[in-house]
Amino acid sequence: MVICTAVALVHVALVFLHVAPANTVSQQYSKQINAWVYPVFEQNWRLFAPDPESVNREISARTLRTDPDGTVRVSGWFDLSGVDRAATEHNPFPSHTTQNMLRRAWSSYLETLGGDDQPRSERAVMVQRYLRNIAVDRVTAHRGGSFDSIQLRVITLPVSPPDQAGSSRPSGTAAPRPVETRYLPWWKVAPHGTD
Repeated sequence: MVICTAVALVHVALVFLHVAPANTVSQQYSKQINAWVYPVFEQNWRLFAPDPESVNREISARTLRTDPDGTVRVSGWFDLSGVDRAATEHNPFPSHTTQNMLRRAWSSYLETLGGDDQPRSERAVMVQRYLRNIAVDRVTAHRGGSFDSIQLRVITLPVSPPDQAGSSRPSGTAAPRPVETRYLPWWKVAPHGTD
């Protein structure tokens, strides 16, 4: 009981220092505070000043396995974003994790690694592993089996404006065309999926 209370108090203090205006304590211990907060407990003000997405991203994954005889097997693409949509579509109380984990992992990846997929900081390496581990966990949960590497594909689609009646796409128009399709490099996977 004492340990749980102590951890809770430390957690509240660290998150408070993270969201509070810059001060001597938060500046002096910024490395420790950020190590605790990112990526799981990250706080931001988007709830109060939302920046709505102008694009939709469809994130898919495929796996690679090398058999003992040397045969290389590459799976088909598995729609990770579709798993999230299915989990929230008819759920009256979808969890924050279900709605945002993959999307926030991708936006953090873009912020820290940019367009060349080369991590240049410890945080970038951590975010890359975090995104990979989410993909590995979801593919393993829905497909099973073992694999040696995983690759992600991100298709970016523009958000189409609603028509007069409020539907998301005017009748008779085609689905929006991809703005960009990005293939991430193959990432090695530890025997149990993550490291």
